[in-house]
Amino acid sequence: MKNAKVIDIVDGNIVDNQIQFQDLLISISEKFINHDLSDIDNLIETSLRQIGQFVNADRSYVFTYDLVNKTTSNTHEWCNIGIQPEKENLQNVPVDFIKEWMNAHEKGKAFYVPEVALLPKSEDEYSLRNLLEPQGIKSLIAIPQIRDNKLIGFVGFDSVRHIYNYSDNEKDILFVFANMLANVQQRKEQDDIIKEQERKKEILLKNLSDRNEKLNEYAQMVSHDLKSPLINMNNLVEWFIMDNKDLISEERMQPLRNVLFNAEKMDALIKGILDYSVVSEEDSLNNEVDLNELLAELKMMMAIPENIFVIVQENLPSLYGNKLKFQQLFQNLIQNAIKFNDKDKGIIEVTCKTKDDHYEFAVSDNGIGISAVYFDKIFKTFTKLESSSSSSGVGLAIVKKVVELNQGTIWLESEEGKGTTFFFTLKK
Repeated sequence: MKNAKVIDIVDGNIVDNQIQFQDLLISISEKFINHDLSDIDNLIETSLRQIGQFVNADRSYVFTYDLVNKTTSNTHEWCNIGIQPEKENLQNVPVDFIKEWMNAHEKGKAFYVPEVALLPKSEDEYSLRNLLEPQGIKSLIAIPQIRDNKLIGFVGFDSVRHIYNYSDNEKDILFVFANMLANVQQRKEQDDIIKEQERKKEILLKNLSDRNEKLNEYAQMVSHDLKSPLINMNNLVEWFIMDNKDLISEERMQPLRNVLFNAEKMDALIKGILDYSVVSEEDSLNNEVDLNELLAELKMMMAIPENIFVIVQENLPSLYGNKLKFQQLFQNLIQNAIKFNDKDKGIIEVTCKTKDDHYEFAVSDNGIGISAVYFDKIFKTFTKLESSSSSSGVGLAIVKKVVELNQGTIWLESEEGKGTTFFFTLKK
């Protein structure tokens, strides 16, 4: 076109122009790296303005390809002053309307029209010239965006007021810019996926917390309802035995004593259920706990037989956590060691070793020991190795739960007839 003003770069300014263009691209890249991805849309549109102004474009934009539905849509757009925006008119455009673009992009090449007026005229309303001229476009370049060897979209630049001839160097830099935007968009998509997963995780944890709270309330309600008739039954049987101990022989009284024994077992089981139900991660009572004081208090409050000696290592560490949970942990292990000690002089030792990021504790005894076949079973709820006691079978399950809630692990070593050592770790 004779009247069209052609903008080109004078040879003497080519080097300076290339350096300035590269510096601009580096500046944009640094902004993408350093800024919050939540503001990514504004950053993309700002970069479209900066690049568009540098190459004297009047409109710059990003399109995404939907190759499944065979459409393309304008997602970001910058327009120079006085230039009509086209973004709203360019949604879900059939790719059949831009076959020339698609053919070039599928080959990884730019689609470049140096001068729209030189395109062949056609009666077809969807011909390239008939699509571009109503938008006032005089020159156009569209750079494909490739991710993981797949075509995902393109970045385009329209010259409306002037014809613009792109140098090979400018085309190369525009390819870098297009791929930069593709990478940023991918980061944003991944960030959105992570945020959505975090949102779902928070909802799930909230639901689990609500359900656990309701389950704990239900467990306490059921336990209370079970305890009331159990206490009444126990009292009635004891009263009957006391009132009739001189009238009924011990042999005939034995079934009633069995009832009392089983009532005691049931009471321990209910208490175990309650204790286990309240061991949870939601804990607002976390403080620094001095284990030296905790073990000293435990020794004073526990019913330790005269033939059992509990030896606690001096200078135990202090841990951050819930004192009640740590008390349950050590109390259950020590009670377990007392219960299964058959020696005239029972020895129970509590020791601790310092590791890199955790403490390794050991509670050892010289009791009856445990067969290796039971090592994997004893930490399960309600598991007991013998049925003659009133034990609930919940103690070691509580121990394991407390250890795991404090990001630790628990295991044991034992030899039948010689004793058992429970090892567990707690994070510093």
